[in-house]
Amino acid sequence: MPDLPGPGDCRGGCVYQPKFDGWRALLFRRADGTVYLQSRQLRDLTPYFPDIAAAAAATLPPETVLDGELIVWDPAAGRTLFPALQARVSAGRRLPTLAAAQPATFVAFDVLELCGTLTTGAPLSERRTMLEEILGDGPAALPVCPQTGDLDQARQWFDELACTGCEGIVAKDDAGRYRAGRPGWWKIKRRTTTEAIVAGVLGTVEAPAVLLLGRYTPDGRLRYVGRTVPLAAVQRAELAGALTAATGVHPWPWPLPAAWSGQLDRREQQDYLPVDPRVIAEIVVDEAHEHGRWRHLVRLERLRGDLRPQDVPPPP
Repeated sequence: MPDLPGPGDCRGGCVYQPKFDGWRALLFRRADGTVYLQSRQLRDLTPYFPDIAAAAAATLPPETVLDGELIVWDPAAGRTLFPALQARVSAGRRLPTLAAAQPATFVAFDVLELCGTLTTGAPLSERRTMLEEILGDGPAALPVCPQTGDLDQARQWFDELACTGCEGIVAKDDAGRYRAGRPGWWKIKRRTTTEAIVAGVLGTVEAPAVLLLGRYTPDGRLRYVGRTVPLAAVQRAELAGALTAATGVHPWPWPLPAAWSGQLDRREQQDYLPVDPRVIAEIVVDEAHEHGRWRHLVRLERLRGDLRPQDVPPPP
């Protein structure tokens, strides 16, 4: 596992929290008693999470703002269910039924305002005490995020919580103030090395800017599974001559459908250059995947000339 920041890395000592696989959000209880749920992109999520809004209205004092993560827990699988979050947005008239069948949870990890008083200037240790006082006996829909100051416990969480959909660990300075956009947190995500087939590029085969990756399903379909971060100049040079532009029928449509983009905030189709799907890339990925695709950009490590497409595992 990667090294976690230790006591000497934090001015006031380090505390550790699980990094849940969900949507970061702010939860507002306004002065008039109404509730507002806001995404990191400033989108109003309140209509899609009536269960969270109801729990907040019944629990939080007016003029209070919490920072946290929206998740949906699947008790049968024993893990978070990320696609269920997106399903809320597209549910339409089915939303009440969906919310009853798959209730959401807002895992609170910070308080930014309490009863009209800003708390962002207080150290994290004090804000944590405030948060526990607000939600200590609160509803199941508004739990306080687990936290420990024990480095060994944090390492154990990193290893053992992977099966629950936990992406890693967030380390925070216990004396730190809350700074929007610059929180001073360390996010240590769980990453693994694996392989995928290069089936398209952004740019040219001589100097590709981004690799588009696929894997074969058991029934023989080449499925899009993600894209790399933009390649460094040295990587582009190393790829020169390794890729061949596709001729004839390619297994993917052109342009790439918006739903395949591999980035949650993309909504447009993607022009790309199809290539002959025979080159294997070794890549570094994190744990977050949805519908057989990695949600986050992956990192190219190297090409694997010793592997064939049939040696690559199926989609995640």
